[in-house]
Amino acid sequence: MRFLKFALTAITAVTFGAVALTASASPADPKNGVEYKTLAAPQPVDTGKKVEIIEFFDYACPHCSAFDDSLNAWVKKQGDNVVLKRMHISRSGTDLPQQRMFFTLEAMGVLTPELHTKAFKEIHVNRNPLRRDEQVFEFIAKQGVDKQKFIDTYRGFGVAGRVRKATAMMDAYTIDSWPTLAVDGKYITSPTMADAGANTAKTEADLHTEVAQVLDVLVAKAKAEKK
Repeated sequence: MRFLKFALTAITAVTFGAVALTASASPADPKNGVEYKTLAAPQPVDTGKKVEIIEFFDYACPHCSAFDDSLNAWVKKQGDNVVLKRMHISRSGTDLPQQRMFFTLEAMGVLTPELHTKAFKEIHVNRNPLRRDEQVFEFIAKQGVDKQKFIDTYRGFGVAGRVRKATAMMDAYTIDSWPTLAVDGKYITSPTMADAGANTAKTEADLHTEVAQVLDVLVAKAKAEKK
């Protein structure tokens, strides 16, 4: 499982030299290739004048869970500037009931922000991993969702197609760790990337603050490019 990496790991002499070269960078003045990267092949967006934000995440990832509240707060502050979309990651050769749960709820039109947060809490607070179909079905039934309709959708071709799309999107957006955010089909950043220049974050909350600053800059940049 590819989780985001903290900046507080031991730094080798080579790495220290690389950090020193970029020490002047900061989340408020992000540099391409440091706090964010530009996709070689821009991806299509369908959000009009609003900036599309895609979060690539994994319900099983504790860092994605920790980031959920911060991301929701940032989106709320953006108002009509952005449209947030979420994409649950795939893992090659691995069946992910949590992923199919996400796409099933999405397909049924019942994936509210509250239910999304409850799924994280079920795994990371209640210690119910939702790694098996029956665990997912029992959890969903407790949320007031029609259990049989959910099961039928969960096992249907539509959800299988969404899983394939997730894999294709990960390739198109060059996603290899999470949480990662794509801005308007052009730019990629993450909590770890946002700290890459200064390398000063001491807590996960610090990383969230830094990535919010990078996102502010990238949203402004994307909006200007739409004009």
